Amino acid sequence: MEGLFDTLLSELVNATQSAEKNCRPIAERMTQEVLRICSESSRIQASGDIRHWALTLGRHRLKQCVGYYQLGSRQGRVELHSTLSAIVYRYITPPQVQASYQARLNLIEDFLQGFYVESLNALRREYHLPDTYQPRTLLELAEYMAFSERYGKRRIPLPGRRSQQLIILRAQTFAKQQPPEMVIDIEQATEYSSNDNEDSRSMGSSQRLREQMVVQDEELSEDTLRLRVVEALLSYLKDRDQEDCADYFTLRLLDLPTQEIESLLKLSPRERDYLQQRFKYHLLRFALSHHWELVHEWLEADLERNLGLTPQQWQNLQDTISQKQVKLLQLKQEGHADVDIARNLGLTPTQFQKQWTKLLEQAWEIRNL
Repeated sequence: MEGLFDTLLSELVNATQSAEKNCRPIAERMTQEVLRICSESSRIQASGDIRHWALTLGRHRLKQCVGYYQLGSRQGRVELHSTLSAIVYRYITPPQVQASYQARLNLIEDFLQGFYVESLNALRREYHLPDTYQPRTLLELAEYMAFSERYGKRRIPLPGRRSQQLIILRAQTFAKQQPPEMVIDIEQATEYSSNDNEDSRSMGSSQRLREQMVVQDEELSEDTLRLRVVEALLSYLKDRDQEDCADYFTLRLLDLPTQEIESLLKLSPRERDYLQQRFKYHLLRFALSHHWELVHEWLEADLERNLGLTPQQWQNLQDTISQKQVKLLQLKQEGHADVDIARNLGLTPTQFQKQWTKLLEQAWEIRNL
């Protein structure tokens, strides 16, 4: 697509104020990558609007590259380092090893040094660059950092229709290769080196990593569980012939602006608003009835955690529901089958489901007050 290359080149020149001769190779590689993705994606091929997809993907890559370019060499590396560190933080040590924050940070540092080399080799391979290629200008470095972030976040198919981010798989392999005593040695070493001077990147990335972990730790549940929720919701929508809702959900996962979603789906703002409301309706049904256990486990609001309510909220719920609903909740927590609970309470399966959905809705409202 000549038009795609020209658009990316023009926007890259305007965003970076760099000479066109320096921007041209970057724009060519972006175009090459986007066209490869579009040709290999069955969803994009079936959409009937490959040009819009190509332009959206191209601008997404352009935005990433320009973002790192504007940060500059040092701060850009801090940003990339902290972003990737936050992803692998919980996977960098074996599950049975209890490592301190500083010990994990040292392991992450070692791991990422090898990952950056792998990422550079991948960039050379995928862009057909010579084995001796090294990013030398700020624009080339920005391209490499943006590529490294995307490369690390790539999803790799696993058995059982699952997938995982590539960098997490690499971190898990790295963790398995570490002898148990290594973590202990690192922890002991950090006790005696806490007063040593650190280089600016390590200090910056450590601070950013700690900030990200504080903000994201509650949100970043097991990635495989999140993936199961996404796959189950897409399957739920498709089983009910809600392909347009599935497409809308997929684009929302890409964090695209509303205008781009409307453009890709060829919808007016009014039609998009209607589709959004329909999606919310199915999302609530999915979350509160058909797949409530999976969703609540992901939200850490399952029955074992009293539906995510604090002790006071849990008591408030008990005080506001009927005795039959209290009994239903008790039997649910004890692990009885739905059929047995319905029989015990003298309810039909439909009545039981309505009562349980109503309970989940009430807990949802209390939890989100």
